[in-house]
Amino acid sequence: MTTPRHAFYENDEKLILEIFDKGVDASKVEITFKSRSFTYKNGEKTLNLEPLQGQIDPDKSAYDVRSVKVEVTFVKLVPGRWGQLVGDSPDPLTNVPSTSTAPPPEFAPPTKRAQRKNWDGITQKILEEDKSLTSDQDPNVGGDATVNEFFQKLYADADEDTRRAMLKSYTESGGTTLSTNWAEVGKAPVEVKPPEGSEWKKWGA
Repeated sequence: MTTPRHAFYENDEKLILEIFDKGVDASKVEITFKSRSFTYKNGEKTLNLEPLQGQIDPDKSAYDVRSVKVEVTFVKLVPGRWGQLVGDSPDPLTNVPSTSTAPPPEFAPPTKRAQRKNWDGITQKILEEDKSLTSDQDPNVGGDATVNEFFQKLYADADEDTRRAMLKSYTESGGTTLSTNWAEVGKAPVEVKPPEGSEWKKWGA
C-alpha cells in the first residue's frame, strides 16, 4: 500500500483536496465520505484521512477524476478555516448551541406613552398643603407670597392651553379662582367666588 501525494487549499465554506494520481482509471477509484473521515482507494494506492479537522457534509461533498489528479471538494458544516486536514480537535458542531436550549431573547419593556399631567389634581394638592399650615407656622399662608409662588410653579411647567386657562380664570375671578381647564374656562367669563362668609366688592366701591 502506498499513499499518493496530495495537497489542499480552502476557504470558509469549502476545502479542495488534490490527490495526484496520474493516469487514474475513474472506474477503479473508490471514495468514501463520512462526517469526520475520508478514504481514497485506487489499486495499491490508499489515502485515509481520519479524523478530519472539521465536520463535513457527506451528501454535498464530491470528487472529480482528471488526467493527472483527483480533485475532492469537502463542504464544511461549520464555516471557518481548518489550517490542516486532520486533527483531534473536538467536533465543531458541539459548540453550536441548540435552538431548544437557547435562552429566549430579551425584549425591552414597552415604552409608556407620555401622559398629560393632571394639573387640576396638582392644583388641588398644593392648595390642600397650604391649608394644612396655620398663620403661626407660616406667616405667608393666605398671603400674596404663597399665591404668587404657587401660580409661578404651575405656570412654568404648563402647556399653552393650561397657561391660558390659569391667566383667564385668575384675572376674571379677581384672584378667587385658578383653573387649568381651558375647555371649561374658555366658554364664558369666570365668576368671582369669594371665600365662604365673605363678600366680594370692587376696589373703591
